[in-house]
Amino acid sequence: MVKFDRYMLSQLLWLFGFFALVLVAVFWINQAVQLFDRLIGDGQTALVFLEFSALGLPRLITTVLPIATFAAAVYVTNRMNNESELTVMQSTGSSPWRLARPVAVFGLISALMMSVLSHMLVPAASQQLSEREAEISRNVTSRLLTEGAFLNPTRGVTFYTRAIGEDGVLQDVFLADRRAPNERVIYTAAEAYLIRNGDGTSLIMVDGLAQRLATSDNRLSTAKFQDFSFDISPLMSTDEQVALSLQFLRTDALLTNWDLLATSLGTTTGSIAEELHSRFARAAFCFVTAMIGFATLLVGGYSRFGVWREIVIAFLLLIALDGMRSTLSGPVLADARMWPILYTPSVIGLALITGLLWVSSSGGLKLRRLRERFT
Repeated sequence: MVKFDRYMLSQLLWLFGFFALVLVAVFWINQAVQLFDRLIGDGQTALVFLEFSALGLPRLITTVLPIATFAAAVYVTNRMNNESELTVMQSTGSSPWRLARPVAVFGLISALMMSVLSHMLVPAASQQLSEREAEISRNVTSRLLTEGAFLNPTRGVTFYTRAIGEDGVLQDVFLADRRAPNERVIYTAAEAYLIRNGDGTSLIMVDGLAQRLATSDNRLSTAKFQDFSFDISPLMSTDEQVALSLQFLRTDALLTNWDLLATSLGTTTGSIAEELHSRFARAAFCFVTAMIGFATLLVGGYSRFGVWREIVIAFLLLIALDGMRSTLSGPVLADARMWPILYTPSVIGLALITGLLWVSSSGGLKLRRLRERFT
């Protein structure tokens, strides 16, 4: 039995890795297309795109981990049923409870992975991602390097460039400055360059025209220039800071002092309770997904027609339990004392697993005998 446990566990882990890799790739490609257009279109490099993709992977993996766990458990159980491996083990006296041990170990491994992601990796990656997004949003260069669009990097300033050359030269530049209350200034230039000057950034415009309108007397003055330097450092809002959020905190910081933490973050104790216990509930749900896939297929037993009906039933049970999780957050957000209901899907799942394993052992025979006795 020890060899059988190792054999089945190795099959589960191998298929789990395969399904997880495929699902992460599918979900990542779907998100990467939008992320690539947004970052590269704003003038960021491919390294920034890769950094953002890597920081988004932990949260993405938490989404696909239960699905991969369920798929691996169903696939391995179905294959071992079709090849009569489980039937042979049951004929030697192994009960369904004993056969479920490697699946339970596999579920615990999946739950441990989810715990590491939810309690440590996802909060750290989310905070780093928010900081990098804020840093990029403060980068004036990235705001200006967009072709064919009128941009407003800050209030009262409008910028436009028709095209950007491969050497970084801005072609046909338009800059309107309306920050001063008594004047309006418009700069147009054939070419422009962004130059770093110490801690500041300057826009060097070449071969252009400056038009200044004094709103007090509506007097317009114009001046042609061969080159003109415009300091865009004031447009950079360097005082912006990323606000601390619940999603950025590790689990150990959410365990105590809910009232003090809610006051410092400007949130409610219900939000803290929901965030904290949802992390534990996600890990418990991973264990349930593995066991419910195995137990449902084990009830069907061996059939030369396959166990597709049991697979569909297991999938519907998983969808029902997962759908229940999304509806339980509201009461907890309203009242922190309601946090135990977040574990309801896992408790119901464990009850279903217990019932299915009991039916697949001797429970089904007992039920038939009991029904025959009363009929």
